[in-house]
Amino acid sequence: MRVSACDEAAAAALPKGAVVSVNVAAEKGMRKAPQPQIRLIVDHGVEGDGHAGPWHRQVSLLARESIDSMRAKGLDVGPGDFAENVTTEGLLVAELPLGTRLRLGGCLVEVTQIGKVCHDRCAIYRAAGDCVMPREGVFARVIEGGSLRAGDDVAIVSIGQGIATGLASDDEHGSEVGKQ
Repeated sequence: MRVSACDEAAAAALPKGAVVSVNVAAEKGMRKAPQPQIRLIVDHGVEGDGHAGPWHRQVSLLARESIDSMRAKGLDVGPGDFAENVTTEGLLVAELPLGTRLRLGGCLVEVTQIGKVCHDRCAIYRAAGDCVMPREGVFARVIEGGSLRAGDDVAIVSIGQGIATGLASDDEHGSEVGKQ
């Protein structure tokens, strides 16, 4: 696909952000530990992460601004504490429509779900009476893989139409995922 000068100008005008932290946990249900670098694998997710696999929630993102809102409630939390793989800043990822494609460093992901059901109230919810991940956690599938590290750029490549394409959901909760 060729990108026209008009498309390039429109993309340049969209808000941009940065990766603050990249985080991994081998098991589900755990806080993710910040890493110097992670590897995103096409149609799989983060190498070595418990949530990786052939489904629509291959990579999770959370804006640092969301973490800061929990810190304002008195919690001592930081990147990875909400089990997100990628902590961003400068771009409120939870406000992006489904189907939006983001360039994370050299990788390309597509937003497939915003928020999730909190089946069991986590330790953060019990401490603060609230948790941002069910409302502001963003999930994506990997379109183009590669390495990702703190300091890499986050850029909107295309704005979605509110419908994610690709893998169907095997999770009955959260936003509806479109099928190809």
